[in-house]
Amino acid sequence: MTAREDRGRPTAKDAADDRTDPPALRRADWAPAAGRSRAELAADQVARLAAEAAPGSRLGTKDELRARCGISVGTFNETLRLLSARGVVTSRPGPGGGLFVAEQAPVTRLAHALLALDASAADVTEALRIRNALEPLLWQDALWHASLADVEHLRGLLVPMQSAVDSADVDAFVRANWRLHAQVADLTPHTLLRSLYVHLLGFVEQHALGVEPRPGVPLDEHIRDRCRLHAALVDTLGKRDEEQLMRLLSEHDTGGGDHRPGDPCDRRKPARVLH
Repeated sequence: MTAREDRGRPTAKDAADDRTDPPALRRADWAPAAGRSRAELAADQVARLAAEAAPGSRLGTKDELRARCGISVGTFNETLRLLSARGVVTSRPGPGGGLFVAEQAPVTRLAHALLALDASAADVTEALRIRNALEPLLWQDALWHASLADVEHLRGLLVPMQSAVDSADVDAFVRANWRLHAQVADLTPHTLLRSLYVHLLGFVEQHALGVEPRPGVPLDEHIRDRCRLHAALVDTLGKRDEEQLMRLLSEHDTGGGDHRPGDPCDRRKPARVLH
């Protein structure tokens, strides 16, 4: 470990390294996935290593991990900044030093363990099953903990969903659908439930492709039905009607077949998932 690395200040060599990132040898490396930077992708790679190791374990020196990620010194400095902000690694100087897996709270370890999942159909399907199983818990928590202002905010999130239905913009509808579900998750007072759901939701959204309506139902009709269903769910929160909520959640869960795992090798396709 050099003094220059300890200081973290770029030098002329850093600048040269930034101009000469090694050529990408794999198709997935030709461009950052979904507009993400090389530093972010490298941070995910190191986080996966950390998720598979025990707290306090040595991951390697900065140079070893930088070489493993195949990025420049300057880019790796940004990767280290991201990892430190996430609480994934700690740095120790001197002989035997390097980067070590940070001691993390259980929720943080759980979040980073999800990074160790890959985009295989089995992992996506399993993540989807777990996420769907958590839905009733989140909506029930919202029923009892949402304020009138919270319910009005959720109704506001239904507006872009309806606009997307009116314009038959499936991608816009899916993005609005995701925002609604993420906001419902934010209403639960249970940190573990919220963290697990949101991270599973992000994983599924990143790796599941396509929207498949029920057999014989046109896609535009399908998203219109899902929009009406979500509006009815939000209404039950304002009425504190648990019996109606559970009935609607049963109907809501029948949409679980909308999800189709995509080809994990093709990162160009947009993620489009309805629930």
